Amino acid sequence: MLARRFLGTALLAACAGMVQAAPPATPANAPAPAAAMKAPADAPGASDNRIRTQFAPRNEVVISSELAAKISSLPLREGDAFRTGQTLVAFDCSLFQAQLGKARATLDTAKQTLVVQKRLAELNSTGALELQQAQGRVNEGTAEVAYSQATVNRCTIHAPFNGRIAKRQAANYQYVTPGTPLLGLIDTSELELQLIVPSQWLSRLKVGSKFQVQVDELGTQVSARIARLGARIDPVSQTIGVTGVVDGNAAGLLPGMGGWATFAPASTPAPTPAPTPAR
Repeated sequence: MLARRFLGTALLAACAGMVQAAPPATPANAPAPAAAMKAPADAPGASDNRIRTQFAPRNEVVISSELAAKISSLPLREGDAFRTGQTLVAFDCSLFQAQLGKARATLDTAKQTLVVQKRLAELNSTGALELQQAQGRVNEGTAEVAYSQATVNRCTIHAPFNGRIAKRQAANYQYVTPGTPLLGLIDTSELELQLIVPSQWLSRLKVGSKFQVQVDELGTQVSARIARLGARIDPVSQTIGVTGVVDGNAAGLLPGMGGWATFAPASTPAPTPAPTPAR
């Protein structure tokens, strides 16, 4: 009886081991593992040498007030074009101009006093201290004139480059304080192309390399070249930033436009001939 129980227990243990060792069945319509899936051959940047790009201005700044004054002239509006040196903002600076006039008058008086003191010193009719004080008042007056002149020079803001008004943040007759944003400016004289390409492309992309850009908004194609390569590779995505510039006329192009940049395909190295066996 004891032998029969032992035999039954051994049979049950063997059956349980067979059930645990059997691998689970895979359904016929189950998807393939992610590691076995391949990227589509027509994915941009994978095999067709294309990558997305965007046009960006070379310079983009916000002009702010340096004075506490009232705006007397703000002639340009959003979208208007301007040239280098053109007046963008003018302030009512009558108070600062009056201070400049006062500083100049004070300086003239100090200079005349210094001339008199020098003449008296030649006649031994004045002391060295009076002469030094007269010279000090001239130096002080010169500094006051320079300070007032610098303040008056800030009463007019001129365009730093050729471009267009991107945003107008103030209005005529508005009183502003130092640091108040007035105008957003973009440089349209030369647009740049911003690209992020796979780091493997560095073996064939150099400064000056040519490529073509199909502009989405215009439906046209423009020629461009690489101006700068990024300084470091992103360790996660294994990509690098590239900056390009448009060759020739860029009429109609605006910052923010996008498109496809197409590069020349990578050259395939010629196969190495097999060595001829010695006879």
